[in-house]
Amino acid sequence: MKRTALYPGSFDPITNGHIDIIERGLELFDRVVVGVGINMEKSPLLSADERMQMIRESIGERPDVEITSYDGLTAKFAEQIGAIAILRGLRAISDFEHEFQMALANHKLFPKAETVFLMPSLCNVYLNSSMVKTIARLGGDVTPFVPPPVVGRLAEKFK
Repeated sequence: MKRTALYPGSFDPITNGHIDIIERGLELFDRVVVGVGINMEKSPLLSADERMQMIRESIGERPDVEITSYDGLTAKFAEQIGAIAILRGLRAISDFEHEFQMALANHKLFPKAETVFLMPSLCNVYLNSSMVKTIARLGGDVTPFVPPPVVGRLAEKFK
């Protein structure tokens, strides 16, 4: 039986930091399911299909990575896919309180999955999707922050 981890997020857009967490998650688990969350309370720049396509283009075909979208509770989705862990990146102290609360709630809803926090690689500590979108919107170069397939897609969005 494969040890599956769920890596949930909005990935709007996927960044090099997200790719780093996926790669490092694969060192710990046999399979990582990248779950593109659909949150009706947010207005993403990119559709769920666009986000999933960019992830596929960024990581290539990998039998140990599944990319899908979901809505509703992350814990419920983790249970549906048979995950034993929920992967979360933890960049700074400012992330901790929110992530800790989510981890406790997810554990209460689905105790069979542990939340596993991964610290980002040093080069990605400051990186987040909101910052990338702001740089792109203002005409800046996002190539140091995102995989190549994302660069063109953001340029199209902010013409």
